[in-house]
Amino acid sequence: MMHASYTDYVLEFKRPSGTSRGTLYQKQSYFIRITDGDRMGFGEVGVLRGLSYDDVPELEKQLQWTTENIHLGLAELYAANLHFPSIQFALEQAFSHLNHGFEHFPSAFTKGRKPQHINGLIWMGDRAFMMEQITARLNEGFKTLKMKVGAISWDSERELLGYIRERFSPDELEIRVDANGAFTLKEALTVGEFLSEISVHSIEQPLPPADLEGLQAAAVQMQVPIALDESLIGVLQKKDKVHLLENIQPQYIILKPSFIGGWLGSDEWISLAEERGIRWWATSALESNLGLNAIAQWAYTKHNSIPQGLGTGSLYTNNLPAPLRVHGGELTISGDIATDWDLSPLSFK
Repeated sequence: MMHASYTDYVLEFKRPSGTSRGTLYQKQSYFIRITDGDRMGFGEVGVLRGLSYDDVPELEKQLQWTTENIHLGLAELYAANLHFPSIQFALEQAFSHLNHGFEHFPSAFTKGRKPQHINGLIWMGDRAFMMEQITARLNEGFKTLKMKVGAISWDSERELLGYIRERFSPDELEIRVDANGAFTLKEALTVGEFLSEISVHSIEQPLPPADLEGLQAAAVQMQVPIALDESLIGVLQKKDKVHLLENIQPQYIILKPSFIGGWLGSDEWISLAEERGIRWWATSALESNLGLNAIAQWAYTKHNSIPQGLGTGSLYTNNLPAPLRVHGGELTISGDIATDWDLSPLSFK
């Protein structure tokens, strides 16, 4: 008979990681485990405090109900968790793992034959710390950098971006920036002028999600393409997704499966975006290697040539050991995807 339980697990950052919403020291995750005879399936509930739609007091109560009713099956439980997209994704992972093991989507990637191109992430901090990260990512061979902006002064950020572009041409290095909604429209337009001058690929969430009118104007008036990220959070119904895309008409959207209903939710966003000529890429939402593995395998099947945001596996001191490796700006499977895992740090109730 099928049973399920859940546990929490606190991931510890190696170094404090700064965003425009504050500095991260820890990341709490929950994990679901399904057992059916000798088989087990694991899934990560990748909630991010202060950002996820389902970062609510009722989350753990909903997790308890979900595990107690695991016999209802994936389809019914997925529908019942409409307002808990991180649980939806954990259920997809756990049922897939139960039936297929850690290889959710067999491919040349899971066999270790093909890598995925990813961006190197530059966290916010003082100038010295950001310069240290930039140098490290470049030395590691990344061909795409994503730099967080909006926390320190724009003059300092502008100087750092200019330094990168002086060293590497647009053909040698793609630069993206992520504002996490830090700017007003007036500020974003000024920032966009400089970003255009140095051939930045795009700016992620230049304005807060609530500023729909400003985002609509930014998509038209900014001299660099905009990508919506946080704007997708909490948009649950298909009609509302259509309205968002058609109202703002961004050049890109960014998919975090833990925030938008997992593989199924992400697939719907992709379909709606591509119908409207909007491109996309996927990123992790600071999951452990368990969730990152599920996102990376799914993303590979989409054959999207844009570098993905999947380089977060090395952020933590206590990540779950897994055969995921980053080398030369690429994410690879190094080892046996079926067996090279250690989930013993998780203690289920």
